[in-house]
Amino acid sequence: MTEKIPRETALPKAFRPFAARAAAFLAIVGPGFITANVDNDAGGIATYSMAGAHFGYSLLWVLLPVTLALIVVQEMSARLGAITGKGLADLIRENFGLRATFYLLMALLLTDIGNTVAEFAGWAAAMEVFGVPRIISVPIGAFVVWWMIVKGTYRVVEKIFLVACTVYFTYVVSALLARPSWSEVVRQTFDPRVQGDTAWLLMIIGIVGTTIAPWMQFYLQSSIVEKRIGPDEYGISRWDVIVGCVMAAIVAFFIVVACGATLHPRGIQIHGAEEAALALEPLAGSWAKTLFALGLANASLFAASILPLATAYSICEGLGFEAGVNKTWSEAPEFLGLYTLMIAIGAGTILLPGIPLFPILFLSQVLNGLLLPFVLVFMILLINKEELMGDYVNGRFWNVVAWGTTGIMGVLMLALVVTTIFPGLAGGH
Repeated sequence: MTEKIPRETALPKAFRPFAARAAAFLAIVGPGFITANVDNDAGGIATYSMAGAHFGYSLLWVLLPVTLALIVVQEMSARLGAITGKGLADLIRENFGLRATFYLLMALLLTDIGNTVAEFAGWAAAMEVFGVPRIISVPIGAFVVWWMIVKGTYRVVEKIFLVACTVYFTYVVSALLARPSWSEVVRQTFDPRVQGDTAWLLMIIGIVGTTIAPWMQFYLQSSIVEKRIGPDEYGISRWDVIVGCVMAAIVAFFIVVACGATLHPRGIQIHGAEEAALALEPLAGSWAKTLFALGLANASLFAASILPLATAYSICEGLGFEAGVNKTWSEAPEFLGLYTLMIAIGAGTILLPGIPLFPILFLSQVLNGLLLPFVLVFMILLINKEELMGDYVNGRFWNVVAWGTTGIMGVLMLALVVTTIFPGLAGGH
């Protein structure tokens, strides 16, 4: 009888080190990849669609520094979780006190409630493109995301989320069907142009806020902790973060290109991603519309699962309650109760008659941008504490990018306030 050869020894010797590294990466991959991609949610897709429709390709250059900032910030979150074994809210409470933590978490809770409503708004809008009324689609969507988290385990939920990430490639196909001028796309990607009017500033804050959302840092760090990724696995986890961030940026790039190639030249103004999907049909064909709407539906339901989860993690960790997808109701009633409440508020709000969906979608991203600097300050102070991080404190380049992102967001916030109060100081768009 022939002896069965183990799979790893059946490989040629030259391939075994590569296979071992690949297996190790696949075992660790998840938190970084999922967190970066889920941020291309309903509000994000709406923001990128509007950026392309209203400003053409002229804002593509913004994605380059924003992607670098995203990688730095997400890597900091992963490193904090892997080295300390604690969530971000937990660390803030331990190092800065309960009062500072409470105010930060209340601001995060209010922002995330708006974000959760925005996700169900995106789900409802996408399903209406396919002819399904929200009175049917929203309750079904709410039940699916609630059941998956409350009744599932972290390992199963993570696999579902990773599969959902692959659907984002529909936006790449939509952009190709739009037949953009690639020479013009490349030129404007590397040709920064700055404006000073309120609409431009709002869009920039919205892009940064949807690309580097405050809730992402809490969710990523909590996922690292729940998956038990420690210092030994940190190197692989870092690549998980980088690959996820680059993929998220590519998706955002193609959404802007799709709308910039079709809607902007014709002066078509949109107020949401579903309007972009419908407007694409006569310009780029029914497949472009279908793929765009399918991507929106996937992204909205995907984020409607994770956003309340991120909020429940951060609130419970910050206040000292048990938290985790693997926990039962008896072990973590506050965690699962808060998750359930946010799902109910998000879905229930969308079912109210006369609710304006577009302001909720876009303003939720602006709120993300306004809250981000405060979260970043806490993160940077924490990760530079040698007694907390040891040899894993930030290097000079990482600090420059992190503090630079915080400073730029502060300047943008101030500019937005000034141009809103004194509109005469800003040129019209």
